[in-house]
Amino acid sequence: MERTRIAKVEDVKLIRRGEQLEGTLHLTPHHLIFCHTPGTTSEDDTGSVPENQTKVRPKELWITYPIIQICTLRPSPLASHLPSSIRLRCRDFTFVCLCFNDEKKARDVYDSIKAWTCKLGRIEKLYAFSYQPQRPEKEVNGWNVYDARKEWRRQGISDKSVDKGWRISTINTDYGFSPTYPALLPVPTSISDNTLNYAGRYRSRVRLPILTYLHPVNNCSITRSSQPLVGVRQNRSIQDEKLLLAIFSTSHSSDSLVEPSSTPPGSHSPRSSDGDGPSISAEPSFTDTEALEDEMIARGGHEDKGEKPHIYGAQQHNLIVDARPTVNAYAMQAVGLGSENMDNYRFATKVYLGIDNIHVMRDSLNKVIDALKESDLTPLAPNRDVLAKSGWIKHIANMLDGAGLIARQVGLQHSHVLIHCSDGWDRTSQLSALSQLCLDPYYRTLEGFIVLVEKDWLSFGHMFAHRSGFLSSEKWFSIENERIGGDSVRPGFSTDSGPGHALENALLSAKGFFNKNNKSRDSLADSDGEMQPVDKDSPSAKRLSSPNKGSSGEKHITKVKETSPVFHQFLDATYQLLYQHPTRFEFNERFLRRLLYHLYSCQYGTFLYNNEKDRKESHVAEKTRSVWDYFLSRKEQFLNHQYDGTIDDNERGHERLIFPKNGEVRWWNELFGRTDAEMNGRTAVYNYAQGIGDDGSTTVLTGVESAEDAVGPAMAPTSPPNGFAVGIPTIAAGVAALGIGKGKGTKGGKSPSSLRDEMEVEMQ
Repeated sequence: MERTRIAKVEDVKLIRRGEQLEGTLHLTPHHLIFCHTPGTTSEDDTGSVPENQTKVRPKELWITYPIIQICTLRPSPLASHLPSSIRLRCRDFTFVCLCFNDEKKARDVYDSIKAWTCKLGRIEKLYAFSYQPQRPEKEVNGWNVYDARKEWRRQGISDKSVDKGWRISTINTDYGFSPTYPALLPVPTSISDNTLNYAGRYRSRVRLPILTYLHPVNNCSITRSSQPLVGVRQNRSIQDEKLLLAIFSTSHSSDSLVEPSSTPPGSHSPRSSDGDGPSISAEPSFTDTEALEDEMIARGGHEDKGEKPHIYGAQQHNLIVDARPTVNAYAMQAVGLGSENMDNYRFATKVYLGIDNIHVMRDSLNKVIDALKESDLTPLAPNRDVLAKSGWIKHIANMLDGAGLIARQVGLQHSHVLIHCSDGWDRTSQLSALSQLCLDPYYRTLEGFIVLVEKDWLSFGHMFAHRSGFLSSEKWFSIENERIGGDSVRPGFSTDSGPGHALENALLSAKGFFNKNNKSRDSLADSDGEMQPVDKDSPSAKRLSSPNKGSSGEKHITKVKETSPVFHQFLDATYQLLYQHPTRFEFNERFLRRLLYHLYSCQYGTFLYNNEKDRKESHVAEKTRSVWDYFLSRKEQFLNHQYDGTIDDNERGHERLIFPKNGEVRWWNELFGRTDAEMNGRTAVYNYAQGIGDDGSTTVLTGVESAEDAVGPAMAPTSPPNGFAVGIPTIAAGVAALGIGKGKGTKGGKSPSSLRDEMEVEMQ
């Protein structure tokens, strides 16, 4: 209790959505509790409740400290006769204002909240490490829900089934090979651990291409990795090329798929437990956007032209999916990273998806909050124009478009897909998990979705501690009349850094690559928040490979610029699929909403660390409870009563595969605590839902590249020109000069200035 200056304050007014409640505020080591008694009972002259009336029980509002993101104290001197107030903006989009008659008490409450929120210094001091559940939650053990070997067996991969083309490598069982990867790594049978050892040196943070999903119908795979270490010298790795070729060769070759058949190869696989394979006789219907994407991929492909007729699903287009905008990917070469040189990967086609980085996503959500931030004081609906200009819906639509493209390539085109972004734990996790939701009915069940989150987010690694900011930051606390000019960035209030500063940061990052003595990570922030000059054999690189590692007494702080709503976006995109296909998911909307709440509540240990290694070293399973305990012990509350688990590819509405519907992306109004009319209204935000931005592009694709050809609105030369400063305008001009993907309302592609701004944001 040493951090609590005041534990109880009476006669506090709480304002929420314009409604005022009077009660008592309690401050505990882990919660802020507002207690009030609804005024529905009447007392007699003696102050007692008449016998014919039941005494109304007090109601309580509990707010965990980690879920508070913005706290502002507004002191008022006694002479003003106005109450002092504390305004709270929570990460679950709860907005409240607390009013105090005594300014000193208001300051004591503010200081206590600040101390319990952002002065802990260590993850181990969060609520999860002292939380003791009650029955029936106490009787559930959610840590046992996910078993990696069991999930790989479900997909048909085990030590006894190497004939399927895959084996499970144990090269990382001690996490010494790749600290941010899982202990068990499914790889092609033909690839030895020695080859993996060399191939890993060519990928950022040794996150080499590893299987995450094998489709039961056609044995086509989804693998994931980080970006390659191409650099300005156009480095290559024979082992990396050999690994990717082996991955893309694990199923039927394209030649064997030329002759059409009524049932795809592998449909009688014993792993097809959910029903028979899909019949090709029922041709899928595509929107214009999907048709454009398939056309661009086909044009960028390497199949022989004119020799064989195009038969739907007969030509493999094995893809490397780079989730980043094209210009940003090329800019990474200046700091020793980049994207695959397709001259060395002639067996595949590469596409760029143009999904923006964590900084853009963080700013987008802050703009949404700008439209909602008066929710404590007023019941008025948010400004829909401000919501639309935030770009949030466009970002969700782009993510779904990318996931739909991957699902079509695997499920319909019988192709393999490798996904990566920068470090392979933000956009890669989003696209990988969403595409598997589209492909596999198992992941649309409650148990399957838990397994998917455990596998693609927790096991393969995501920077939960960095992106979620569990330990908060003093930058998120302010006293209204004591702000000083040049105050630092506070989330929830959108800020636009000038292009001059962004360009300066980009140049400093490039300079740092060539400075062998520069060991600072602060000047080398990549598109996903952490980029460093790469020399994997150096001791410094090995130290940086596990970002969360530190001594037990080391204090951890939240780096505001590394926070971003990455997992929030994944849940939002899942909500879109649930809304568009209401009978295909076993869980309901409330399940997703409560999962996001418990991401930030820090009541459970599931999301507190960044990877499997950190969780094992911290013994989190022994010291905390799993978030799945909460859901599995209350399973009935989170089931979708419209769910129909029947799988029959010959019956419309029961197909194995589902796809996102372009033009139907909407605001998740329940999450923001608003009605559907307030957030979505009668008129759908059609352009934003389609992902049509200011540049007029109508598809998430920003480029398609193979060894023979390159098409798309943002392609650049394989080798960047000498000098990073020269490369910026050259790449931007090359992007603007290309015309494919020109959309409505524009005379061409993006202007060089707008593309330069895009790349500058990526390099911040």
